Amino acid sequence: MKPSGLLITGSLFMALAVAFGAFGAHIVQEMLTPDRFEVYKTAVEYHFYHAIGLLILGLLTQKTGVTSWFRWSGFSFISGILIFSGSLYVLTLTDTGWLGAVTPLGGFAFILGWSFLILGVMKSRDKID
Repeated sequence: MKPSGLLITGSLFMALAVAFGAFGAHIVQEMLTPDRFEVYKTAVEYHFYHAIGLLILGLLTQKTGVTSWFRWSGFSFISGILIFSGSLYVLTLTDTGWLGAVTPLGGFAFILGWSFLILGVMKSRDKID
């Protein structure tokens, strides 16, 4: 993914995180038990963190160029948001318990994304320093 694509995707995911957060605070909270609302808030929180990660990645690739490590990092962040946060959103709103089994795959994608980012930075260190 090109730097502009990462920045656009990151910005889109940030806008969606704000929308899901506002939806949660103003509408969803009334519909859920406190425990389920905590799960919803976790989805929003990780959604935000990794959308910021996409923005950082976009800025970094503007400076260093796109590498396969950075490309995999972006793919992993996007996958993680969709799988981790997405499964938690659906789980809390529909009480679809089996989705809890899918959520850790999204968490693993987040871990991969940060690991790929580390490797990309290590390989591009001469362009960063």
